[in-house]
Amino acid sequence: MSTAELQSADPVTHDVPELVVGFDLDMTLIDSRPGIQAVWDLLVAETGVPIDTDLVVSRLGPPLTWEMANWFPADQVDAMVSRYREVYPAHAITGSLPLPGVAESLAAVRALRGRTVVVSAKYTPSVKLHLDHLRLDVDEPVGDLHGAEKGTALREHQATIYVGDHTADIDGAKAAGAVAVSVATGPFSADELRAYGADVVLNDLTEFPAWLDAYVLEQRLEALMARLSGYEKLVVAFSGGADSAFLLAAAARAIGPANVVAATAVSPSLPVAELEPAARFADSLGVRHVTPHTHEMDREGYQANAGDRCYFCKAELVETLQPIADEFGIEAIATGTNADDAIAGFRPGIRAAFERGAITPLRDARLTKAQIREASRGWGLETSDKPAAACLSSRIAYGIRITPNLLVRVDRAEQAVRDLLTPYGVQNVRVRDLGESASIEIDADLLSRVDLAALVDAVRAQGFTAAAVDPRGFRSGSMNERLANPDRYR
Repeated sequence: MSTAELQSADPVTHDVPELVVGFDLDMTLIDSRPGIQAVWDLLVAETGVPIDTDLVVSRLGPPLTWEMANWFPADQVDAMVSRYREVYPAHAITGSLPLPGVAESLAAVRALRGRTVVVSAKYTPSVKLHLDHLRLDVDEPVGDLHGAEKGTALREHQATIYVGDHTADIDGAKAAGAVAVSVATGPFSADELRAYGADVVLNDLTEFPAWLDAYVLEQRLEALMARLSGYEKLVVAFSGGADSAFLLAAAARAIGPANVVAATAVSPSLPVAELEPAARFADSLGVRHVTPHTHEMDREGYQANAGDRCYFCKAELVETLQPIADEFGIEAIATGTNADDAIAGFRPGIRAAFERGAITPLRDARLTKAQIREASRGWGLETSDKPAAACLSSRIAYGIRITPNLLVRVDRAEQAVRDLLTPYGVQNVRVRDLGESASIEIDADLLSRVDLAALVDAVRAQGFTAAAVDPRGFRSGSMNERLANPDRYR
């Protein structure tokens, strides 16, 4: 059966909801007071009505009709609202500025694989104009909603957090069952917002990224531990890398080390230097460590080294671990796939593991690579800052048939480069085998500091006829850039 025929949908299930963060606009994301005041000043000039525009911009938040009713008779309010909205784009947009911390807050949501929605009482086209003008990275703008009405849009977009500066924003969050995060950048003080019922009060958005990171990590770790606690025993496919090491430590905490088996597959594709640290780490946790030999090299699909090579490798791994799980009476095999892996777009190995019943607790808890490293530091794990170490076959250009000799050559070449760069605190080294020549990738910040010719000589000494240092530096998965038709294997 071909790989294409083996493909099946991987129904993604998660133990925590998708992160969706809602934001108010005026005085939460942007200081719109100068622009809004300019529009009201224009209305004063046109109508002669003595409007205290300083007072108006000091109490932004409620719908425009409410404010307009303070200055015009009821039968003129609709007309004045229409005039306000007519002149707003020309007078209010360019005068409004982002508040401190806005770009960082939106980026923090993105880094956690989340979505953003702006829910505002402002006229929807005006909301879009502000966001577009300031190039704020927001997924969905929603306007014309105030107070508890905002809960409708927040629920529709499944927002679990809503950030605003007004007590009415707290009403909106509560109506949606979302966490009410208040920033004291609007008309209410921190004490007033807290007294009204905000769940979290921040001085401004510069404090939001740190709060969000800590809050989301806590939620996702709780989900991970709850999932792991549902298993009596577990086999963890333990490569020795940061992800599988964290999963192994989490499993040991959740169900006890005596109920966890760490399985490190030994094969020509495993760098020799990885095995001893893996054994030491497992021993430090008190879990049983087994080292079964896998034989992916016997699989034609693996040796052929097309874009689906990882499929055959992961299939071999899970099929090798299943008898071990059966021997110990263990119901589940877990891999260290994380949330970033799952959306990387090129992970045929994930599909192979799924088809064979392996579970992915880190992905299911939506834990990103950065979060795994942060949590690992918090737990004191020595693997927290360990560089990514993909299998040696990932260094061989697609289309070049994989042999044990090629893997040994790459392993020795990388170790030679790493030895030369150890005094510089190198993190990432890759020697990409392009046939008779090699491409050397190292941390980009080292490119101008080290003797590149010495690196080339060290690699050529391992049997390459030519070598060159990639001026772009280390890039995870750079071999995929050389694949002619990656979509075929996604």
